[in-house]
Amino acid sequence: MVEVVDTGESAGQASRKRADARRNEQLLLDAAAAVFVASGVDAPVRDIAARAGVGMGTVYRHFPTRADLIIAVYRHQVETCAEAGSALIASKSRSPYEALAEWVDLFVDFLVTKHGLAAVLQSDRTRFDALHTLFLERLVPVCAQLLTAAEEAEEIRPGVTAIELMYGIGNLCIGDEGDGQYNARRLVHLLIAGLRRH
Repeated sequence: MVEVVDTGESAGQASRKRADARRNEQLLLDAAAAVFVASGVDAPVRDIAARAGVGMGTVYRHFPTRADLIIAVYRHQVETCAEAGSALIASKSRSPYEALAEWVDLFVDFLVTKHGLAAVLQSDRTRFDALHTLFLERLVPVCAQLLTAAEEAEEIRPGVTAIELMYGIGNLCIGDEGDGQYNARRLVHLLIAGLRRH
């Protein structure tokens, strides 16, 4: 039997390929999220590939179906929102109210994408329920921390819970689908401004 000696070169190449694949996946998720926010979850895959700077084959290698891509974007946006909230809470470069308002903008982008998800997953309740659980577990605590920080700094009125605020924002965003006369983001900004102490 001939023993094959690994010189380390193949391991290095494999590691680089894995890093390239992770980078491509990240590019695709960021691109898909931006395209979905702008054009909805039915946007052509070629638009996502073009925005990411990759070929169509790369998209389908990572995400064989549109549902796979949408679910991956949903998870990616939940994590991005959660991480951004933690970073904003830790940041000293903005006030707690400004941090809350900035996070809410990210949350609105997420909700615009999320609304297309239900239609895609109508026949797969288990996957949809798992994603909803992820949403609650990751984002409600972050929103609560942002609200608490703004309350403690006496920048907003007390008594609003994270779940109330998130549902309120969500309900405002539902009306934004396909109606050019309705601007959900402007109304969300008015809602957040209404929390502020004057």
